[in-house]
Amino acid sequence: MPELGWLLAGVALVCAIVLALLLARISRAVRAERANLGERLAKERSEIRASVQESADLLRADAERALEEARSRARDLVDAAEQRRADVESGLSAKRAELREERGALERRESRLQDREDRISVDTQALATRSERVEAQRLHVRAGREQLVADQERVASELQRVAGLSVEEAKHEILADAERQAKLSATAIAREIEATARREADRLARSIIVTAIQRVASEQTNESVVSTVHLPSDEMKGRIIGREGRNIRAFEQITGVNILIDDTPESVLLSSFDPVRRETARLTLVDLVADGRIHPARIEEVYDRSQRQMGERIVRAAEDALTEVGIVDLHPDLIPILGSLAYRTSYGQNVLRHLVESAHLAGVMAAELGLEVTVVKRAAFLHDIGKALTHEVEGPHALIGAELLRKHGEHEDVVHAVEAHHNEVEPHTVEAVLVQAADAISGSRPGARRESLEAYVERMENLEHIATAHDGVMRAYAMQAGREVRVMVAPEAIDDAAAQVLARDIAQEVEKNLSYPGQIRITVVRESRATETAH
Repeated sequence: MPELGWLLAGVALVCAIVLALLLARISRAVRAERANLGERLAKERSEIRASVQESADLLRADAERALEEARSRARDLVDAAEQRRADVESGLSAKRAELREERGALERRESRLQDREDRISVDTQALATRSERVEAQRLHVRAGREQLVADQERVASELQRVAGLSVEEAKHEILADAERQAKLSATAIAREIEATARREADRLARSIIVTAIQRVASEQTNESVVSTVHLPSDEMKGRIIGREGRNIRAFEQITGVNILIDDTPESVLLSSFDPVRRETARLTLVDLVADGRIHPARIEEVYDRSQRQMGERIVRAAEDALTEVGIVDLHPDLIPILGSLAYRTSYGQNVLRHLVESAHLAGVMAAELGLEVTVVKRAAFLHDIGKALTHEVEGPHALIGAELLRKHGEHEDVVHAVEAHHNEVEPHTVEAVLVQAADAISGSRPGARRESLEAYVERMENLEHIATAHDGVMRAYAMQAGREVRVMVAPEAIDDAAAQVLARDIAQEVEKNLSYPGQIRITVVRESRATETAH
């Protein structure tokens, strides 16, 4: 039994040792597995951290791009809002100016109406006086006729008594003498009536033209082939030029307008013969300077937007002019062509404003003459529409405009007035003549047009040279901006009759050799002086 106990104890000890060994191996295996598991967890944690970091970077980049796009859209919206605000303020300023002008025009019109009423009152009194004078003359003629009859009877009796003539013979001679006297009197009266009619017609024509001019007043702009763009600072010039001139070359290629950059502080010049193209380029450059981003792609984008804006302005200018004149049925294709004239000038006179002014002048004269005002105003308003196409179509602008209107269904009276307003076609209607008169009045009135200094000086010199080239002329002076030439002649070489002939000859030579707006008055001064000294 003791041996069995020792055996069991030994077995238990062996089992304990084996168990301890197994437990140690299991513990090492667990520790190894735990270590492997920790390494895998660390590796997976690192991979997860790297993936999360990459996703965060991608999300951050996307967020930055979205933020930049949102900022860009916000800047565009701000620019659009500023532009809209500027347009609204400009429109309000223009509307206020128009209202002030309309108020002043109404006050001037009331004053002119009052003056006209006063003149009508004076004319009425003059007509009453003239009627009384005519009635007195009629009574005088009746008395003279009665006296003539009595004289004829007396002369017949005397002739019959003295000459032994019969009553019929005496009557025949008296009637022949009376007929001769009546013809002489009728001729004199006819001449007087004709002269009076001419004076009245001339006075009425002058009154109509003066009334038309007084009732129309328009502002004019000066002709220019450059536009100035103000810059916030001189460093903007470098951004406009760009690296190695890239931006300025792209701008000139896209817009077709030259940029002139000189030493003038905070400004650049845009030069082009086409005012519409120049104004489009100006709007483009103003937007680029305000935005600050100047590069070729941005220039193309802003230029496209400026072209659309210019198209809207052209249409709005045409619609405003049509509304002012009162035309509502113009062909839609003619509206952009007409609106482009708002950016064209002729000798410094804005062509579209010239058309509006001519329409008002023609309408006033047509109303005074009792003609159809609508047709005359329409013809005068459209007479220079061909100037919008002179750089595209060869030929005189009057014929170009007439053909354009004929294609778009305008009335033949209007077309004829347009083609005849510079005598390319002989005018054969009253409307055509009135359009010529309105065009001449609008273009030749003081302040309507201007000419360059060189052309002005040359015209002054030519006027004085033409006058001094005649014999007997001592000196000649061009006065009143070339509207009058004062000619001093030697009194011993030119008498009074020759002075009149000299004035006419100089006027004819000026008409033949010079081109000028309006009229030029030639005044020949012949003065004799006798001086003696008393000692």
